Amino acid sequence: MNKGWIQKATALTLMISLTIPAIGFGGTTSHAEEYELKQAVTSPTFSNVSVHDPSIIKAGGTFYVFGSHISAAKSQDLMNWTSFANGYTTPGNTIYGDLSKNLAGSFKWAGENDADSKGGFSVWAPDVIWNPKYVNADGTKGAYTIYYCTSSTYIRSAIGMAVSQKIEGPYTYVDTMIYSGFTKEKAFDNNSTVDKKWTNTNIQTLINQKKLSGESSAWFNADGTYANQNYPNAIDPTIFSDTKGKLWMTYGSWSGGIFVLEIDAKTGKPIYPGKDGQTKDGRLIDRYFGTKVAGGYGQSGEGPYIQYNKESGYYYLYMTYGGLAANGGYNMRVFRATKPDGPYQDAKGQQATWPAQTSNVTYGNKLIGNYLWDSKVGDPGYGENFGYVSPGHNSVYTDDKTGQTFLVFHTRFPARGEEHELRIHQMYINKEGWPVVSPYRYAGETLAKVSEEMVVGDYQFIDHGNDSSAAIKNTQYIRLNKDRTISGELQGTWQKKGTADAILTIGGVKYTGVFVKDWNPVTKQYNMTFTALSTNGTMGWGSRLVEESDKQVVADVYSDLSLGDVSNIISNVQLPTVASRGTSVVWTSSNPAVVSNTGVVTRPQAGQAPANVTLTASISKGSIKQTKVFQVTVQPFVEATLTAQYSFEHNLKDTTATFGQGTVTGDRLDSTVGTITYGTGVSGQSAVFNGTSGIRLPQGLISNNSYSVAVWVKPDQLTTYSPAFFGAKDTDHWVSLIPRGATADKAMVWSGTAWYDGVTGVTIPANQWTHLAFSVDEGSLTIYVNGVQQFSGTNFPDIFTGGNASFGLGVNYWDTPFKGQMDELRIYKGSLTPAQLSELAK
Repeated sequence: MNKGWIQKATALTLMISLTIPAIGFGGTTSHAEEYELKQAVTSPTFSNVSVHDPSIIKAGGTFYVFGSHISAAKSQDLMNWTSFANGYTTPGNTIYGDLSKNLAGSFKWAGENDADSKGGFSVWAPDVIWNPKYVNADGTKGAYTIYYCTSSTYIRSAIGMAVSQKIEGPYTYVDTMIYSGFTKEKAFDNNSTVDKKWTNTNIQTLINQKKLSGESSAWFNADGTYANQNYPNAIDPTIFSDTKGKLWMTYGSWSGGIFVLEIDAKTGKPIYPGKDGQTKDGRLIDRYFGTKVAGGYGQSGEGPYIQYNKESGYYYLYMTYGGLAANGGYNMRVFRATKPDGPYQDAKGQQATWPAQTSNVTYGNKLIGNYLWDSKVGDPGYGENFGYVSPGHNSVYTDDKTGQTFLVFHTRFPARGEEHELRIHQMYINKEGWPVVSPYRYAGETLAKVSEEMVVGDYQFIDHGNDSSAAIKNTQYIRLNKDRTISGELQGTWQKKGTADAILTIGGVKYTGVFVKDWNPVTKQYNMTFTALSTNGTMGWGSRLVEESDKQVVADVYSDLSLGDVSNIISNVQLPTVASRGTSVVWTSSNPAVVSNTGVVTRPQAGQAPANVTLTASISKGSIKQTKVFQVTVQPFVEATLTAQYSFEHNLKDTTATFGQGTVTGDRLDSTVGTITYGTGVSGQSAVFNGTSGIRLPQGLISNNSYSVAVWVKPDQLTTYSPAFFGAKDTDHWVSLIPRGATADKAMVWSGTAWYDGVTGVTIPANQWTHLAFSVDEGSLTIYVNGVQQFSGTNFPDIFTGGNASFGLGVNYWDTPFKGQMDELRIYKGSLTPAQLSELAK
C-alpha cells in the first residue's frame, strides 16, 4: 500500500520518541512532523507465550507469571517472555516435582484424572507470593508460596498450598485448605470414586480443633446437594496485603461468588471466621468460606485479584465475567473499596454483591472485552485488523519505584480460534480514582507531558460497552478539533488538563482518563491514544491516525478499494460504503438484476452464459470526489454432483455405493457403544437418535473445498450445540451444522478453525421435519432452511481439502448428542443450485 504518509516517511526517515516534549498552539511543529522527530526509536520486540490465567510476581530483576495447566513464563522487560514449565509431566514436574505424589492430598478430593477432569488437566490458576514471615519446617523464615486449585467438576474443587525456596520451584505440598462441592450425605459424581460427603473434607478436622463451630446446614440444598448458588467453587486463589501488612486470600468462581479470608502469615493458611455472621452492609460472613465480596446466584464472575493502590488509597477487586472460550465473551471488570474485605463498588456506586435474580452485566467497570481495530478502506494498515477476543483472568503488578501499574491477562484473537497468549497493558489511575487501560500492549511507554496540539487529529474510537457477549466492538471515526470539539460519527467535546489528563464527552457520555503515546502494532509506530472511563462504567479508547488532507484520504481510499477477483463472482459482493475517516463510498451497478447496488448477487441459471456487470464506486470526503470502476463477471450456477446418500432404510448404507456404510457410536464420535433405531421418515424410514448415540460416517466423505450437505431433521428436543452433521480434520479444525446455536437459539453452521459463525436467523421447531442444507464453495458459505437461503458469507475455512477427515451425525467430540430423527442425508461435490434445493426441500 503506497500511502502518502509512508512516502513522506520514506523520504524523511521516520523517527519517533516515546516521551514527546510539550508543544503549544503557538509552536511551529505540525502533526506530521510529530511523527518524524529527531530522535530515532528502535521498534520494540515481543516474544509471546501461552499462559492461561496468569498471575504475576517479580523476583529479583525478573518477572514471572504462573498459570493454569502448570504453565509458567519469565521476562526481564514484560515484553519478551520465555516459558519454563513442562505442563502435567510427572514425575519430574518443573513446578511440583513428582506431581501425582506431591499434590495427592488435593487430588484425593478433586483433580487428577477424575470426573470432568479426565486426563489429568485439573490444576488451575495458581498465585505465587514471597512470604517473609512463613515459618519453614526447619524453623527458618521466608518462602515462596504457591496457592493453587484442583478441580473435578464445576463445583467440586479444592485450594491447596505448597512452598519453595526458589521461585521456579519445585514446590513442596503443605496443605489443602478450602473444599467445595461437598454434600450432606454420601454421594458420587459420574466417572468418580470420590465420596463427596462433607466429612471427607477438612471441615471435621477444623471442628475438632475448635476452629469452626460445626457444620452449617446452609451449605446444603433441601436434597442435600451443595448450595452452590450461595457458596463458592473453591478455585482461583490469589493473595494480597492490606495497609497494615496483613495477608488475605480472595478466591471463588461463578456459582456462589467471590470470598475473602485472612491468612496467617506464619503458616500461610486461612484464619477461618469460625462462626457465621454479616458485615455492616449486610454481606454474608461464613464460618468456613469467609466474607463474600462479589458475585453469587450463578452469575458469571471468576479470577478475582485484589491489590491496594497507594496513589488512590483504594483496594481494587478485578474479576472476569463470561466464558473463557473464543466465543464466550470473557471480559474484565473492576470494583474498589476502602477496606480489604469490602464493600466493593463500581463507578455507578453499585455493590459487587448484586441481588438474586439479577444479571451482572451492568455491574463493575468494564476494562477490556472483545474488540477490533478494524481498519477501514484507506486507513494505514488496512487489512491488518488487530484486536482481542475473550481477554481475561488478570493479575496486576505495580512497580514500587516507578509507580507504574500493569494489567496482566491472557487473550484469544479474532479468527484465531482457541489459540491464546499472554498480554501486558499499562494502566493509569484517572482523576476519579479508577484504573484505565492503555489501548495497546505495553511497549516500554511512560506517561509524559503532552500538549493540546499533539492531541488534535483523527481517531479510531472504541467503547467496550458493558455486555458479556461474544460480539466484537468495532471502531468509529471521530476527530478531536482545535476548538476542543469532537466531530465525526460521534460528536462532543474534549479537554486536556495537567500533564496528560483527558476529559472527553463523546456521544453525550463523559469519559475521564489520560492521553498517552502507545506503540501501534499495525502502523509500527508510536501514536497518541487516550484511555478513559465513562460515567457508565465502560472503557473508551482512542487511537490517533496520521494527519492527512481530504484529498490524500480520498486518494488512499481509491488506492485501497478492491473487490478481489472479479472475474469469477459466485456469491454476494462486499461493497464498503464507509471508508477511512468517514469517507463516503456510493455504489451503482450497470445491471442491478445481477449485482445490486448493495452487492447482492443473482447468478444466472445453470446452462446460461456468465453475466458481465460494471460497478462504479463514487468516493467523496468534503469537497473532494473520485470514482473507481470495476468490471465483474458473475458465473452461472453449476449443478452439484451427488457423491453419497444415506436414506436409513433400516440400514446405514450409502445408496450411491461410493462410500461404505456408517457405524453406530456412543455419545461421542470416537466412542463405540450406542444404539440407532428406525422410524417413519420424510421418505420411507428415518434414523432415530436416542440422545446418547450417533452415527460415524466413512472417513474422507468430503475431501475438497467445494461441497454441499443436505439433511432432514426432526428434533425431539433442541439442545444448544447438539450437532446434526459434523466433520473434523482434528479437534481444532471442524465444521458443524447445528439446529440450535448459541445466538438466539438459531440454526447455524460454525467452524472451530477460526470460530466462524454462520447464523441463519431461523429457529428450528421441535417435533417437526425441517430441511437443512449448506454449501461451501471455495470459502463462500451459504445456508438454507427448507430450501430458502438464510445466510451467505465469505472466508469460511477450508477444513477438508487434502485430509482424511472424520464425519458423524448427531455427535461430535464434546457436546450433548442430537435427540430426534434424521433422514435423507446427501453429500455433494460442488454448490447446490436453487433448483436442486427446491427439489430437495419438497
